[in-house]
Amino acid sequence: MRARLAFVFAGLRVELREVVLKNKPAQMLAISPKGTVPVLELVERDDTHRAVIEESREILEWALQQRDPHGLLSTDLAVADALIDRNDNEFKHWLDRYKYADRHPEFPPLAYRQKGEVFLLELERLLASNRYLLGDSISIADIGIMPFVRQFAHVDREVFYRLPYPNLQQWLREWLEHPAFQQVMLKFPPWQEGAERVVFPPGDLS
Repeated sequence: MRARLAFVFAGLRVELREVVLKNKPAQMLAISPKGTVPVLELVERDDTHRAVIEESREILEWALQQRDPHGLLSTDLAVADALIDRNDNEFKHWLDRYKYADRHPEFPPLAYRQKGEVFLLELERLLASNRYLLGDSISIADIGIMPFVRQFAHVDREVFYRLPYPNLQQWLREWLEHPAFQQVMLKFPPWQEGAERVVFPPGDLS
């Protein structure tokens, strides 16, 4: 989701190959043996040079460095990087345990949720004075963090929307209704050799 949002906001189009992780295509593993998604393969027009980017955050940064028509990089990048660092390390650690609590029986789900809420509280404080995390316009921090907050919320939506984070909840609601999010959530059939080429995003950001 983070990588796809990057291409929507950058106004860049890529050939999309949807995969089912239980049935990873050999072509994907040849490009990226670690077998995780997303993977971005950059190919020169003459096909003489190829590069691979294997992390969603790096894909996000690469895309916005190519084109940034919405000014997502027009923010305090040091603050944005620090916030995304906390998201990717501290928050995601607890998110994974909250989301898959049955795989981590050392503590009950409530304990993992409360650990994750430490970061949510920081986001709530930021949103108390801004529409978005770092100001009144969308920044790379919003794109980098929103998909993970969405995952956290969807573990138990009723619980999430009862938590004392009204600004964060409104921020997430607005994202779920955003045209960019609607494009990201389009469904595509799994890629197969010889299948018709799929271009993403299929339409302009309105």
